[in-house]
Amino acid sequence: MDKYYVHESCYIDEDVLIGEETKIWHFSHIQSGARIGRKCSLGQNVNVGNNVVIGDSVRIQNNVSLYEGVALEDGVFCGPSCVFTNDLTPRAQYPKGREHYKKTLVKRGASIGANATIVCGITIGANAMIGAGAVVTKNVPDHALIVGIPGQIAGWVCECGAILNEKGICGDCGRTYSVCANK
Repeated sequence: MDKYYVHESCYIDEDVLIGEETKIWHFSHIQSGARIGRKCSLGQNVNVGNNVVIGDSVRIQNNVSLYEGVALEDGVFCGPSCVFTNDLTPRAQYPKGREHYKKTLVKRGASIGANATIVCGITIGANAMIGAGAVVTKNVPDHALIVGIPGQIAGWVCECGAILNEKGICGDCGRTYSVCANK
């Protein structure tokens, strides 16, 4: 008996690893070489590309595609219909192949809002929060709150997800952080 759940409408290619207690919902496709950790939840219509790596306790909402070159560390949240890319200059008539894909790393605990676009070749820092609809084109520091097009730092967030005050204190859980002088 499998120690994870995959809905009968899904396609799971060969050479895929799925961790215990992971749930993969309707109409999803997990491609060859993908590695999915324990206790993950992949919503409806999620595509996990070849060789994508997903850590433990990751939540991927409906209609998200993770293309080859994307890696999500433990505890990452991907909101509905957020978008990842892996080629900065795609051309249908001149495909470059996987050796030219740009890598994207989303570090532990980061959250990406609904309909946000993550341009390839960057790192999103630990516990960072990307606002809904933002377009992220450059590296994001740990705990940064990113909003807008292009995405800009609008503040700082706690590990628990609350926005920090100007002194770097979380009003929800009381954690205290050193505030950076420059955004």
